[in-house]
Amino acid sequence: MNLSLAQRLAHIAPFHVMEIANHARALEAAGRDVIHMEIGEPDFPSPPPVVAAAQSLLASGRIYYTSALGQRPLREAISRHYRRFYGLDISPERIIVTAGGSAALLLTCALLVNRDDEILLTDPSYPCNRHFVRVMEGVPRTIPVGAAESYQFTADLIDQAWGAKTKGVLVASPSNPTGTSVREGELAKIVQCVAAHKGVLISDETYAGLNYGRKPETALAFESSEFDEVFSINSFSKYFTMTGWRLGWLVAPERYVREIEKLAQNLYISPAALSQHAALACFSDAGYAIAEQRRLEFEARRDYFVGALTDLGFKIPVVPDAGFFVYADVSRFTSDSERFCTEMLDQTGVAFAPGIDFGAHRAREHVRMAYAVSLEKLQEGVARIRSALRT
Repeated sequence: MNLSLAQRLAHIAPFHVMEIANHARALEAAGRDVIHMEIGEPDFPSPPPVVAAAQSLLASGRIYYTSALGQRPLREAISRHYRRFYGLDISPERIIVTAGGSAALLLTCALLVNRDDEILLTDPSYPCNRHFVRVMEGVPRTIPVGAAESYQFTADLIDQAWGAKTKGVLVASPSNPTGTSVREGELAKIVQCVAAHKGVLISDETYAGLNYGRKPETALAFESSEFDEVFSINSFSKYFTMTGWRLGWLVAPERYVREIEKLAQNLYISPAALSQHAALACFSDAGYAIAEQRRLEFEARRDYFVGALTDLGFKIPVVPDAGFFVYADVSRFTSDSERFCTEMLDQTGVAFAPGIDFGAHRAREHVRMAYAVSLEKLQEGVARIRSALRT
């Protein structure tokens, strides 16, 4: 049968980091010891209160579909989280619990993006963000950013890039792959800029909470009665270290919630009931204490890792202020980051991701390295890289 696939697939690139990950697993299967810095996943186990809550529900056997919007107690807990973290009163009616942060972005794009609508994103940025726009037959238009902008959007960049087909902008702060946030004071200007263009702002806040040296920030803080076209995306995967539970949330203007509910009902019925029940434990005092303890551990790893890489000759012009990634300039060593990653993995057993996964702007001169492994493994990885660079 001669099957013709959808044309949108031509615009969906594979994850090069998964090629690195597959190669790393093959080396491990052959007996090599591999240090994994390629995948952005916290190494901490699920928080004990989360596991206990899940075990309790499992024992009851009462695991059924929930509302497509998520369980009401969890939506209310997320609302209280905004009050605790940001001093904001966000109504539970605006909160949609989703099957991971990815589903939150999928719903947002399905709601907003028409064919040929243009959404502005930074280059570099997380590849799935632009791919979701493509899946909806929109146009992800990437804007090169560098160290001068902390690898982030500014209001001026958005204003200059806005065109006749631009529907909105997707800001990721803190960012994957750079670990940087929009500069202080700039997010309010970005909201004002998007409002002036009568567009929509999609704010990817997946790494909010894993901040170092500054408080978490949300675009929701800069809404006004004149402009509230802000969609905030978040996840339980990073700050609350619940990656495999596949749970996230979306905060949207209340007038759109019914439409989002219809989309969720049809796309995936509802988020997993077990994950939702377990996630309630994140918002307990014990849950927050564990998250904060782990945040401090990530900060200690960052402090070591950035200094160690700099000593090896990697260029890190902007110290990451959130998350667990370092976006490092390797132009001193190579003009082909993909080949550099493969050679380093073969020589040292240290796996990290080439910049080409995250855009085109100087991508072959950069790599992304995750410090989501123990300090001891980071130290061993640095030692191996040092040895390889000296040969």
